[in-house]
Amino acid sequence: MEDQFNYFNYFTEIEEHFQRRWGGILRLSTLDWVLIETWKDAGIPLEAVLRGIDVTFERYEMRPSKTRKINGLGFCSQEVLAAAEDMKEAAVGAAHPAAGQSVSIKSGAGQGFEPEAIAAFLRRNADLLDAAKLPRSAGVFVQAVAEESGATLRKLAQETESKTTAARLEDLERHLTVLEEKLFAALLAATPDEEIVAVRAQADRELAPYRRKMAGPQIEQLQKQYVHKRLLEKYGLPRLSLFYM
Repeated sequence: MEDQFNYFNYFTEIEEHFQRRWGGILRLSTLDWVLIETWKDAGIPLEAVLRGIDVTFERYEMRPSKTRKINGLGFCSQEVLAAAEDMKEAAVGAAHPAAGQSVSIKSGAGQGFEPEAIAAFLRRNADLLDAAKLPRSAGVFVQAVAEESGATLRKLAQETESKTTAARLEDLERHLTVLEEKLFAALLAATPDEEIVAVRAQADRELAPYRRKMAGPQIEQLQKQYVHKRLLEKYGLPRLSLFYM
């Protein structure tokens, strides 16, 4: 494994590493993807996640009885957090990526995020927002939020194309995060309570095997992001983050 990890390759690296340790192609669940996203949002280095996965499987392989297989990333949660804490202590107060790590932004294929590709991604998402059939509720105008977000994405696409470098991708990502948060808030307000309750119940069922391995705040964050992901899938809405290019 290379020492330098690509910031925008976080999801793919974790998925492929887990599958290698599992010994085959295991399709990650919705909960697995949500868990990866919480690690990314918490700033846990990719190296810590991979190390946590390795330690989990190594300890599992040393067990005399293997009646319960590691079928999800939730089983690796404790070791991932422990690895992140170890790295944090070893960094001697470093507030930025550890020495030897890179946050260079390039695609999994090794090519840069060219302005044209980013602009196309932004416009495609704007089209999806415009075409979505969104819920309606008294006093909540989800369609208006989606249309406003689409207009903003087109403006950002135009600005991206006009620049000669992609030096401010981090600023763009922050802007996209704000748009997503506004959209999530509108969707939650407009979706009937019983639907949200049903999705949360499903999240609780999927989280059940891992509850002893996770702290309360982590479970709460997973539930929240699980609901977000399900709502996006229900209404055919895209993720706006550059992680999903």
